[in-house]
Amino acid sequence: MSMESVGWDTMYKSMNAPQARALKGERRATLRRIAGFARPHRRRIAVFLVLSVVTALLTVVTPLLAGRVVNLITGAESGADGGSGPAIVGLALLIALIAIVEAAAGIGTRWFSANIGEGLILDLRRSVFDHVQKMPVAFFTRTRTGALVSRLNNDVIGAQRAFSDTLSGVVSNAVTLLLTLGVMIAISWQVTILALVLLPVFVVPARRMGRRMAALSREAAEYNARMSTQMTERFSAPGATLVKLFGRPDIESTEFSDRADRVRDIGVRRAMLQAFFMTALTLVSALALALVYGLGGWLAVGGHLSAGAVVSLALLLTRMYAPLTALANARVEIMSALVSFERVFEVLDLEPLIADKPDARPVPQGPVSVRFDDVSFAYPSADKVSLASLEEVAQLDNRGGSTVLHDIDLEVPAGSMTALVGSSGAGKSTIANLATRLYDVDTGTIELNGVDIRDLQSASVHRTVGLVTQDGHLFHDTVRANLALADPAVTEQQIWDALRRARLDDLVHSLPDGLDTVVGERGYRLSGGERQRLTIARLLLAQPSVVILDEATAHLDSTSEAAVQEALGEALVGRTSIVIAHRLSTIRAADEIAVLEQGRIVERGDHATLLARNGRYAELYRTQFADDARSGIVCCEDELTA
Repeated sequence: MSMESVGWDTMYKSMNAPQARALKGERRATLRRIAGFARPHRRRIAVFLVLSVVTALLTVVTPLLAGRVVNLITGAESGADGGSGPAIVGLALLIALIAIVEAAAGIGTRWFSANIGEGLILDLRRSVFDHVQKMPVAFFTRTRTGALVSRLNNDVIGAQRAFSDTLSGVVSNAVTLLLTLGVMIAISWQVTILALVLLPVFVVPARRMGRRMAALSREAAEYNARMSTQMTERFSAPGATLVKLFGRPDIESTEFSDRADRVRDIGVRRAMLQAFFMTALTLVSALALALVYGLGGWLAVGGHLSAGAVVSLALLLTRMYAPLTALANARVEIMSALVSFERVFEVLDLEPLIADKPDARPVPQGPVSVRFDDVSFAYPSADKVSLASLEEVAQLDNRGGSTVLHDIDLEVPAGSMTALVGSSGAGKSTIANLATRLYDVDTGTIELNGVDIRDLQSASVHRTVGLVTQDGHLFHDTVRANLALADPAVTEQQIWDALRRARLDDLVHSLPDGLDTVVGERGYRLSGGERQRLTIARLLLAQPSVVILDEATAHLDSTSEAAVQEALGEALVGRTSIVIAHRLSTIRAADEIAVLEQGRIVERGDHATLLARNGRYAELYRTQFADDARSGIVCCEDELTA
C-alpha cells in the first residue's frame, strides 16, 4: 500500500470514527454478542487471517530480495564477475513469483473479506428486520422511519467493517510491523531509530486533522440529514400537495438552498484540509526517506552497510509507516465498529410486547365468536416500545399511558354484527386493535371461540380476524402484489373474483397494465373509494372468519361510499363482524349497537331500542340527522319523530 493511499485511508477512518460511550462491561457483552454473529463464519475467518499473515510476510521479503539484487549488481556479494548474473536473474524471478503469490493472496483475502462482511450484513439485517416486524404498532407510531432505516443500512455496514477491514488490518499490520522492525534493526539499528524519531511528526498531524475533519463531517451529516428529511416529506404526494396549496415553493427552495450552500462550504473546507494533510504527509515521507538515504549512504561509504542494505531499509521504511499509522488508529476503528454494533443491538434488545406462548395453539375451527370480558387497557409508555435515538429526543417519556378502556364487556356471537359508535376518542379503534391482537389487554380477557386470545398463535389470530381501516393503505406496487399480501398462493381467477365482488373488476380491466398496474405510493394513483374497495378485495382473498371495519367509509363521498358499502356487503356475508361507524344510518341493521363514551359502554341494544330509549345514541343520531338535512341528505325522520 502506498503512503498516499494509507494517508487517505487514515483520514477517512479518523473523520468517521464516533466517540465510544459504552462502559467496559457493556463492551464485553457486546463483544460476546459479536462473537455469536461471527461464529457461523469462523472457518472463513480463520482462512482469512492466515492469508492476511501470508500477505504480511511477503511484504517484508520483497525489500530484502531487492537489497540482495543491488549487492550482486555492485559486486558486494560476488567475487567472480560472471557468477552474479544467474543469481540476479534467479532473484528477479523469485521477486516476480512472490509478486504473483502476493497478488493471489490479496485477491483471496479480499474474497474472504467480502464474503465475511457481506454475510455479516445479511445476518444482521435479517435479525433486525425480523425483530422490527415483531414490534407493536406503538413502536412505529413513535419512531422516525429514516432513523430506523439507518440502523439497517449505515450502522449495519459500520459493523461489517469490523470484520472486513479492522480485523484483517490489525492482524496483518501487527505482523508486518513486527517483522519490519525486526529486519530493520538487524540491518541497522541507527537508521531504524532515526525512522522512529520521525514517527510522531507523521501520526500527530493525522490525529489532529482527523478530529477537525470529524467535526466538519458531523456538521455536513446534520445538514444532509435535514435536506434528506425535507426532500422525503416534500416529494411525497401529500407533502407536495400541501406545499402547492399553501404557495410555499419559493420558501421551500430558499430553505433547501441555504442548507445545500452550507454543505458546499463545508465541502470546500474539507477539500482544503485534505490537501494540506496529504501535502504534509508526502513531505514527511520524503524527509524520512532522505534521512535514511543520508545516514544509510554515509554508513555505506564508511563500510558499515552495503548498498543493498540501504535500498532494503528505504523500501522497508515505506512499509513500516503504513502499519504503524493503521495500528495507531486501530482503537478508533474498533470503537467505531463497537458503536455500530451497539446501535444495532439496541434495536434487537427492544422486547416485543406481544409474544406467543410456547404452547400457543391455532384458533379453533368453525364460526368464530368474539368476547370482551371486563377488559381495561392503557397504551404503553414510550420507554416500553421505543428508543430515544429513534425518536430523536433526549429522553423518552416513561410515564404510563392513561387508561382508555374501562371494564368493557362485549360479546359478538358467531355470524352476528355488532356496531360500535360514540364520540371521537371514545375507544372504538382501541377495541379493534385489541381484537386483532395488535396490543394485549392490561386486565380482563378477549376470547375467540371461548379461548383467551393470548393463548392462541398470533399468526392464526391475524388469519382469523381481518381489519379494514379508513385509510385503505396500499404499497407502491402492482394491483396484483397488493392483493397477494392476503395469500401469496392466490390464483388469477381468485383475484378477479375478489375484484368482481368488491365492484372493482371493471376499473382494473380499464387500467393500462391491468393487474400489473403500479398503484403508486400509498395507492395515490387511485381515488379514495377505489383504494378502499381494493383493500376490501384483499380482505375477501384473506377469507377471515371475523371482519372488523374501522370507519371504512368515513372520508368518502356519497357515490364512493355507496360503492364501498355494496362491496362491504359481500365481505360481511356469513362472517362475524364488528363495525365502527361514523354514519349511523349504515349500521341500523346491526344485531347489537354498543355506545362508547370515555372508554366505557354507556348503552347497548338494537337501533330501534336505542332510539326509543332517547339516550346518547338517540342524541348522536338526531345530531347527525340535522347535519345531513342541512347537507341535503334524506334520512329517516319518521324514526326520530315516532
